[in-house]
Amino acid sequence: MKLGLVAPFWETALGFAAEAGLDCVEIQARPGSALDEARREPGGVERIRETLARYGVRVSAFIFTLNYFLPNEEGERARAYLREMVDLAAQLGVPTISTTTGRLRDADFRTNLEHYVRVWRPLVRYAAERGVRIVHENCPHDPQNSPNLALNPVWWNALFEALPADNLGLEYDPSHLVWQQIDYVRAIYDFGERIFHVHAKDMDIDEEMFYQDGILGCGFNWQIPRLPGQGLVDWRRVVSALYDVGYDFVLSIEHEDRNWEGSDELVKRGFLVAKKFLEVYTI
Repeated sequence: MKLGLVAPFWETALGFAAEAGLDCVEIQARPGSALDEARREPGGVERIRETLARYGVRVSAFIFTLNYFLPNEEGERARAYLREMVDLAAQLGVPTISTTTGRLRDADFRTNLEHYVRVWRPLVRYAAERGVRIVHENCPHDPQNSPNLALNPVWWNALFEALPADNLGLEYDPSHLVWQQIDYVRAIYDFGERIFHVHAKDMDIDEEMFYQDGILGCGFNWQIPRLPGQGLVDWRRVVSALYDVGYDFVLSIEHEDRNWEGSDELVKRGFLVAKKFLEVYTI
């Protein structure tokens, strides 16, 4: 298993990953991102390829969040952008695109599931024809207005049963399961064949705030993202389970830990702390 990080397409980020001895970068690729702007320049794809080669890091995935279910021009732009990023991934040899499912916020799950099949069947086929995998991270985002359906085991089963495809899977992130009180180790065993990419992010709970707000409180501010090793996730069990189910790709460190923010130097130190903690489990 390899170690990587989530970062923008910045040379400083690529250089840091290379200097830190990280194997992979999961590039943030939302519309208007550094990657999006770079690809639109004359000769952009070749320049991106040259930049990546210069730093010698592999791109494990592109990651971005869009709502593909919107019925207006915004929804069509989102679906067109997904296809464009699939093309870019195929050109650059990037195996995976991580993105949301989309969601109709005022509709029940069954209606959303029907919409998911209609929207994603041609998109998943388009990706498969180009050798690219699609993964949905189990991230609720804003739980009140989430653009994502891939939140929990019962919905994962429904999505994969409704749209069976070999190149459709999960980007597993244990931190989101912790605060939902879902068994994050069992989830690996139950969905191991669908786990194509993994986020290394930890989670803590502010017990006083949880007491005050409860599970239904607005804002969910009692969930505290942490770097791996500084929260509630048992990483020994997570990595062991991943190996058990045959996962041997990348642990992509996602840095959202407020204790290690405030300056570029502190962010870098945070990544290095996470790397040092995780590398005992990887080779």
